[in-house]
Amino acid sequence: MEPINHSIMAWPENGTASVLHNATDGDEQWILVGNIIPPYIWTLIVLGLLGNSFVLLVFLLQKDRLNVPEIYLGNLALADFALLLCLPFWAMTISNNYNWLYGEALCKIVNSSLMVNSYTSTYIIAMISVDRYLALVQTMRARWLRRTLYTKVACAIAWLLGVLMSASNMAYRTVTYVEELGITACVLDYGPTWRLAHPIVMNVLGFVFPVVIIVLSSSAVIRALNRRRRGLVSYYEGRDRKATTLVYAVSLLFLTCWAPFHLFTFLDILWELELLEGEAWGHALDIGRQVAVYVAFLNSVLNPALYVFSGQYFRRKVSVIFRKAKQRRRQPGSDRSLYPRSVVSTYSNRTEQIKTVHMLY
Repeated sequence: MEPINHSIMAWPENGTASVLHNATDGDEQWILVGNIIPPYIWTLIVLGLLGNSFVLLVFLLQKDRLNVPEIYLGNLALADFALLLCLPFWAMTISNNYNWLYGEALCKIVNSSLMVNSYTSTYIIAMISVDRYLALVQTMRARWLRRTLYTKVACAIAWLLGVLMSASNMAYRTVTYVEELGITACVLDYGPTWRLAHPIVMNVLGFVFPVVIIVLSSSAVIRALNRRRRGLVSYYEGRDRKATTLVYAVSLLFLTCWAPFHLFTFLDILWELELLEGEAWGHALDIGRQVAVYVAFLNSVLNPALYVFSGQYFRRKVSVIFRKAKQRRRQPGSDRSLYPRSVVSTYSNRTEQIKTVHMLY
């Protein structure tokens, strides 16, 4: 089975075989994929938009200035929210037998936006791991690095990297009429050189590099927490246990959701190098990468639950906001604030530097 130069909407974006042909020729496995994927995507969209919009709404409603963790979480929720906004185009296109009905401009914008927000979300997760390392391991030495200004700069860099990583998608995405299939498809038309280089860049900069950062940061945090427990610092024991659990959960969720996608990306590289051959491999890669990309997008739905909703601090913040809203309804003419201040405002600058991580749990 010879590789072609066009790749359909799903990542990885180097074609191993004619995905378009297999997806539209009546193969039973592709029919099953076509029946399952669109409802699954709509489920991701509804749950993910609800979760991430709720997170953003809570941060917008609070009157206090956002602290370091909240800036990261807010940007993470924004990236996930924007990514999920693009998925309806994929769901409707798959349901329409892979016909792209929205023009070349949206073909470029939608798919480039997906890449921007996917990479940005990944880099912010890595930055959150580094922030926990600075807060728990280098508590006093790195205080100056955990200022809100530097956090905003770090988030801006994450967004900029996401834009740069999606530049090739914007350049090579195009709408093409596939005559033998009778459909108009949104495809990537890479040249032979970039067709191999792109998945390598995606694997290294989009997965290996962030994973190395997450693993190193998480390992250092866990070692520090274990030393603290051995030192019989009982006051922090409960909080440390929660911190350790969250560090493990961060790494596990990211790896669980994104590892299958990047595994198939790596296998596609081997296919392009002709280290994997045969029709069975080509068919398995076609099906596998279609499924793996939607497993990866599940990360954007679960992030709010993992980073925010499971934490006592966030639940307390939500409770304060609802309590204020109730009291406003009872006292519609009152301009004077009689409500308890947000928990965040009780932290001084010095305490924020030392205890910010504990506030998340």
